Amino acid sequence: MKGLITIQSGYSVKETIDRIASIVQSKGLTVFARIDHAENALKQGLQLRPTELIIFGNPQAGTVLMQDKQTSGIDLPVKALAWQDEAGKIWLTYNDTIWIADRHDLTEKSKSVVKAMEEGMRLVSNAATKK
Repeated sequence: MKGLITIQSGYSVKETIDRIASIVQSKGLTVFARIDHAENALKQGLQLRPTELIIFGNPQAGTVLMQDKQTSGIDLPVKALAWQDEAGKIWLTYNDTIWIADRHDLTEKSKSVVKAMEEGMRLVSNAATKK
């Protein structure tokens, strides 16, 4: 899907999100929210395979992007979605930072931050999903 990066996780949905939370907090980032979509669906009498969203980031980095183009705030803080497919496999999906930069037509002012965010997301996602 355009603008998304999806990798398979070797852990359950909850454990994948737990691992992301632990990793980003150890790096000094903030976890702003966790949303358990399956639990919320169940409260409405609906079924949904395990699906959990985590919203996290570094306000210092995000602010640089928003100072460049305020519309980038719609895609910040960073989000990652762990989900189970119909075959029982677990996946982690997040927005491609380069796509965010292109989407908002970010300039050279944001280039180093975008690159750092891209590398950070790759490291976090790999650490959270690989056994």
